[in-house]
Amino acid sequence: MVVAEVVVMTDQLDDGCDVVVVGGGAAGLSGALMLARARRSVVVVDAGAPRNAPATGVHGLLAREGVSPAELLARGREEVRGYGGRLVAGEVSAVAREGDGFAVALADGRSVRARRLLVTTGLVDRLPDVPGLRARWGRDVLHCPYCHGWEVRDRAIGVLADGPMAVHQALLFRQWSDDVTLFAHTAPAPTGEQAERLAARGIAVVEGEVTSLVVERDRLVGLRLADGSAVAREALAVAPRVEARAGFLAALGLPVAEHPSGLGEHVPADPTGRTGVPGVWVAGNVTDPAAQVGAAAAAGATAAARINADLVEEDTLRAVAAYRNPFSAGGASRLCEQVMGHRRPGRCPGAAGGCVPRRPVARDPHRSVTAPTGGRGCGRRAPPDRGEPPGGR
Repeated sequence: MVVAEVVVMTDQLDDGCDVVVVGGGAAGLSGALMLARARRSVVVVDAGAPRNAPATGVHGLLAREGVSPAELLARGREEVRGYGGRLVAGEVSAVAREGDGFAVALADGRSVRARRLLVTTGLVDRLPDVPGLRARWGRDVLHCPYCHGWEVRDRAIGVLADGPMAVHQALLFRQWSDDVTLFAHTAPAPTGEQAERLAARGIAVVEGEVTSLVVERDRLVGLRLADGSAVAREALAVAPRVEARAGFLAALGLPVAEHPSGLGEHVPADPTGRTGVPGVWVAGNVTDPAAQVGAAAAAGATAAARINADLVEEDTLRAVAAYRNPFSAGGASRLCEQVMGHRRPGRCPGAAGGCVPRRPVARDPHRSVTAPTGGRGCGRRAPPDRGEPPGGR
């Protein structure tokens, strides 16, 4: 049974933040949690269409084995909010470079500015066009043996040849059952070494196109072929081509590419999630199609830590520049805005609003003090020098 969750998210967006996380699955929420705990202002934009929504449980996740996808996400959202992270329901339609950061546009017309982007939008599974297959997806039509193999152990398993991974997938599922059949479907039957490997493991090969699934009492019981015959099966594995949900990154010069595994598309990145576009990181299935929930969450945390370190470096360089020119009102104003800007109450009003740098005030010829200030590196509306007599009051 799929659990439906009523997700409470805000429709309000701040003018800007340190990081926008695009996608609120395991990778995105894990990254947002790490960033929020690092005292970064973070906004998670999520379209509410998790890839694993049809599944009844998440498996192979330490200490949360079997948790429903809806419950896992609900707990994750609560944890992110607990540290000040914001979650916004919406779909990102475009991203553009804006100064040192990014302008993120949502499909409904809203927008938000960010210094960095973490993209965790995942994948879309392009399922084979077999009548009845999509309705069983995530139930008794499966793709990952590590996610669902235990649940179909010792059953009659079919593997639909829908791509280059079919033989590999059949050999994997053989670990969970000794009754595995590969259906060639619209592809040629395996030959040569592939045929030998299948035969050695006792995996039968059935030629002919699969035209439909046979379902009785809401359970898969077989596959029907084009010649009208049916082969009894209790579960069906497919390895559909996957497409990265990342079309909005193309405007930044970051197109998707074919994954070396042959599974489909991904966004290339280094092991930390850093892409070829400065300021943009990716994590989870959008860059690693084979990542399970645990691996995706870990990748999100790794990318978030690197993003925070990158922001620390940028903040430090700006602080050093202001430190070298301490009497520049504009420099102090910009520093206050850039370092403290969107994530602390009482934002610096800028030079036009009376923000000036810390400045010495002559009170005694033998000592000096600093004018009162409104924040770190910011002389917010410092009072004018009233020329107090030597010795002070």
